[in-house]
Amino acid sequence: MRVRGKITMQSSKKGELEMSSSMKHKVERWTGDSPPSEADLRSLLNEQGLSGYRWANSPGDIYGAHSHLFHKIIYVVQGSISFILPEEDEQVALNAGDRLDLPKEMIHKAVVGQQGVICLEAHQ
Repeated sequence: MRVRGKITMQSSKKGELEMSSSMKHKVERWTGDSPPSEADLRSLLNEQGLSGYRWANSPGDIYGAHSHLFHKIIYVVQGSISFILPEEDEQVALNAGDRLDLPKEMIHKAVVGQQGVICLEAHQ
């Protein structure tokens, strides 16, 4: 496999994701030499018993404040997106390979970066 990064708990991949978290959300930053492929990220989801779907948005697209009735996991495949988390007074910028875990019912907004974005999303 060509993966150059991994989730810290995985031992079969090369490279690492730096993990930072708060009580409500968790961010894992990709630190490999090059971004992972979509297939690599799908493999990481599958290793956790998750099945993701792909979505994409154009540069500058905006999602207004909303929440979900499920735990949301997002991997950025290509491009960038920033999530605004009003309850935590925080903004999280994600780039290729980064992962964001949002607990159910957490209010969030999002703004797509200048290159647009392609993501994989899974729910728990």
